[in-house]
Amino acid sequence: MPKPAKPSPTKVTKAPAAGSASKGQLHPRNKHQGRYDFPALIKASPELAAFVIINPYGNPSIDFANPQAVKVFNRALLKQFYGISHWDIPADYLCPPIPGRADYLHYLADLLAAGNNGEVPRGARVRALDIGVGANCIYPLLGNREYGWQFLGADIAASAIASAKAIVQSNPGLSEAIELRQQNDSEHIFRGLLQPDERFDLTLCNPPFHASAEEAASGSKRKWRNLGKLDPKRKLPVLNFGGQAAELWCQGGEAAFVSRLIKESAEIGQQVLWFSSLISKAGNLPGVYSALKKVGALQVQTVEMAQGQKQSRFVAWTFMTPAQQQDWRQARWQ
Repeated sequence: MPKPAKPSPTKVTKAPAAGSASKGQLHPRNKHQGRYDFPALIKASPELAAFVIINPYGNPSIDFANPQAVKVFNRALLKQFYGISHWDIPADYLCPPIPGRADYLHYLADLLAAGNNGEVPRGARVRALDIGVGANCIYPLLGNREYGWQFLGADIAASAIASAKAIVQSNPGLSEAIELRQQNDSEHIFRGLLQPDERFDLTLCNPPFHASAEEAASGSKRKWRNLGKLDPKRKLPVLNFGGQAAELWCQGGEAAFVSRLIKESAEIGQQVLWFSSLISKAGNLPGVYSALKKVGALQVQTVEMAQGQKQSRFVAWTFMTPAQQQDWRQARWQ
């Protein structure tokens, strides 16, 4: 599909979308503000009680170095806050930090609202594509429960798709809202995955962070050490600090993956309103901007996020002119 004519050079905006939180805080619509209410979580999910500890500050918590504890904790959060009654993942798959995943979705919602008179478009009229949905299916679950959006979740791993499907099929109403699809060509992201007539208001992606298995293992050990639990004789956790190869690393790491994502996005620039990807390493941003300029993205936004001391961000881009964006919104959301 041909790319649209470029009326002006790529415009890069390094500013949060509307509704941004104060520095270090979650998005204002994020349900996970403040301390966790463990009595309420345990009431919704009694199995969590066995994993609750008292931290050095005298507050209830869990041992985040215990993979089983993290999985049960996530299950309790999903049940209490999002009505997800059944959620599980196989061993050796990543267990996502739910507050941070929710933040990405809320800021994407703000991005859509910015061109829609400040109103977040909700319901099945909005369709999002999650690149690398994973076994946990977390973005489609949160996005559907928070905004009623429809999702296509894609992954190269058959086991991840099978796990995500099991979650969707175990929760009433999700099968109509969330489709899972395997990308059979590991060399490509969008190519061979989408039909020419498919349209998406958003794409989102949490790209592989590391450039090699050795680098990924080193990162896990560093997190393990930071929790004061490093024991050379003990196997590293495989859920919160582990993960499958496709989740953790790829040749060239985050920079190479996002470069490929950007290059292929230009080929379907009129099928998607806003593309986006998390960028974990701030040092990768100049390369991202350069790649976007090269492929002719017309508008680029960098949205900064923070969960406590952790800083994160995503970059969003579009190949549509303002007039084309307005036509898109009128056709799909009005």
